Parts: sequence; structure tokens; C-alpha cells
Amino acid sequence: MGRVEGKVALVTGAASGIGRACAEQLAAEGAAVILTDLQDEMGRAAAEAVTAAGGKAEYLHHDVTSEEEWVEIVGEIGRRHGRLDVLVNNAGIGVGGSILEFSLADFRRQTAVNLDGVFLGMKHSIPLMRKGGGGSIVNMSSVAGLKGSANLAAYCATKGGVRLMTKAVAMECANAKDGVRVNSVHPGIIETPIWDTIVGTGEPGTNALPRTATLDQMSSMAVPLGVKGMPQDIANGVIWLASDESRYVTGAELVIDGGLTVR
Repeated sequence: MGRVEGKVALVTGAASGIGRACAEQLAAEGAAVILTDLQDEMGRAAAEAVTAAGGKAEYLHHDVTSEEEWVEIVGEIGRRHGRLDVLVNNAGIGVGGSILEFSLADFRRQTAVNLDGVFLGMKHSIPLMRKGGGGSIVNMSSVAGLKGSANLAAYCATKGGVRLMTKAVAMECANAKDGVRVNSVHPGIIETPIWDTIVGTGEPGTNALPRTATLDQMSSMAVPLGVKGMPQDIANGVIWLASDESRYVTGAELVIDGGLTVR
């Protein structure tokens, strides 16, 4: 316990799935956590659950595609806490489909959330981190950012972009000697609502049994370990990158996929 004691952390897309697990784990390890999302009811419930468990948490409405909202969110964190030590750029959407039928509107919407949101988060968080002497940025990519996948061209493009943008900003911060580290995390098949829109299982935002059955079947065939991952599996990796235990790690890819990309 206490691996991020005293740190201030911002987690986007924290109302459910990986984002919520990251927020819960950061709080459990001693950080004051700001959860942001567009799903206000679920986001407030997540923050209340963290508080009920003894953690420090607050919720703020946040559209990661809006630069104005990023300025407001980071400014509010600065006013309330005076620092920002950890940014988990987790907010993302997944829209699948053949490139022949995929609309430009959906391509741009996915890029706005998955890529623009990460860019804006780093741009506006780094100055506050520098004022506090440094920090750790964790950008949520995917195994789709490491290898291509049929009918996920747009998603792969955004997650591949996150991977290399992470490395570029990591080198920029290293050159500045500002104490800011930047790394990416690459989940495999994880039990989260994003699969609802990628493979069409269940209702969006629910843990529907059809999705679970589909992911179990996919995992048994594709994942060397034979099982799907859970949000906590990703949160465990994020905690390490957020903590001082990873002080010598920047520009790296942490792959958490049960061996999916080894094949």
C-alpha cells in the first residue's frame, strides 16, 4: 500500500472499465484521484465508491475532445491541489467495420477521442506537472496499436498513433529534463464495454452475458493464456508506471495481453 501516496492523479474515461479500475487502484495506493468522463451518473457513482472505500476521489464532467475543457480541468486541478503527478489518458472508443463501409464521420469521431484527446491531455498537463517537479503520463493504447486487425483500420490507426506520439513526447520531456515520464499501455482482450461497439455484443455500457461469452470464446482461441483479462490486470500495470518504482522507464510499451501479440 502507499505506492503513490501523496500524488494527485487524473484519470479520463473513469466511469467504467479500465479507467474506473485505474482510479480505484490509484486511490487505494494513496493518490488523490480526479475521475473524468462524459457519463456523469456512472462517473459520480465511481468516485463515490472510491470515497466509500476510504480513498480520495472527485468527479468532473469532461469531453476529452474539447481543448477548452482540458484547460478548465487542468486549471481546476491546479487550483484545488496545486499539482498534478499522474495523468492516465484512458478515454477511448472503439468502432469496428470494413474500411469500404466505414464513414468518414466515424473515423473522425474515433480519432478525436482516441488521438486528439491524448494529445490535448499531454499538452495541457505537462506544464502543471513541470511546476511540481515532474510526473508520469500513462497513455492507453492497445494491442491494436502494435499489429493490424481486420475491420479495425480506424481503431488501429488511432492506437498506433498513441504509441508513437507517446515515444515522441517522452523524448521531448527527457530532453527538457523536466522529470516527466511518458509511457503507453497496450491491453489485449479485456472485459470492458468497448467490445460492445467493436464486435456488437450486448448493450453499450453493460456487462451483458453475450459479450462475456463472446470474449471468452475469442480468448480461448486467440490468447496463449486462454482467458480474457480484467480491468484490474491493466490497472496493476498502470500503478507501476505511475509510481516511483518505474522512475527509469520512459517511452516504453507495457503490453498486457496474455501473450496475444507474441504469436
